[in-house]
Amino acid sequence: MDFSAFLTPGTLTIIGTTLRMAFASTVIGSTLGIVLGLLLEKSRFPGKRAVVRLCRTLMGTPPVVIGLVVYLLLMRRGPLGFLGWIFTVQGMVFAQVLIILPIVCGMVYSYACRSAPQIRAFAKTMGATPFQTRLLMIREMRGEMYFAVITAFGRAISEVGAVMIVGGNIVGRTRVMTTAITLMRGMGNYAQAIALGVALLVLAFLIQSLSDALYKDSAVEENF
Repeated sequence: MDFSAFLTPGTLTIIGTTLRMAFASTVIGSTLGIVLGLLLEKSRFPGKRAVVRLCRTLMGTPPVVIGLVVYLLLMRRGPLGFLGWIFTVQGMVFAQVLIILPIVCGMVYSYACRSAPQIRAFAKTMGATPFQTRLLMIREMRGEMYFAVITAFGRAISEVGAVMIVGGNIVGRTRVMTTAITLMRGMGNYAQAIALGVALLVLAFLIQSLSDALYKDSAVEENF
């Protein structure tokens, strides 16, 4: 495998764009998903079951479908064309957020349905305020929330269909590691495609290991 390709500025730009897109998508999508998941568990309103089913349906929506919808929204004559996000990293992040949000929301909602009633009952017996109760829920569910965020990051960094449609795979601007691998495979450059794929896996592993270490350190500090 030709690992010398990773010394070029072009490849470093691809890696940088990949990380920018993945981190931004994960932060925005996970934050919205966690908040909406907790609100959905707590809220009582007509049609809630339909909303939950819709969320679960969107969890399995093919990314290319999301990419096509976002493309139609962001195209010059589309409803959001005034944003100028088509074929940009911002547009790719927008598509990724729509993919990530229902996944995180659905996971957090399921976790909260199992844990929240007992946490609220305990908080009530301790005379906790509503704000203290919410903090306690976040603390007790932080492991599950962390897993949801890691799942979101894995989805963001490995996505290809939606970012290809919305970003256009433009060299130096919106080309990321997954779309570069697809392009190399189409050109028959299998050695560089495999090398870039290995680099993507190594990068994801290192980020996962670092986040695990930071999460464990923060959990230990809280116990003290």
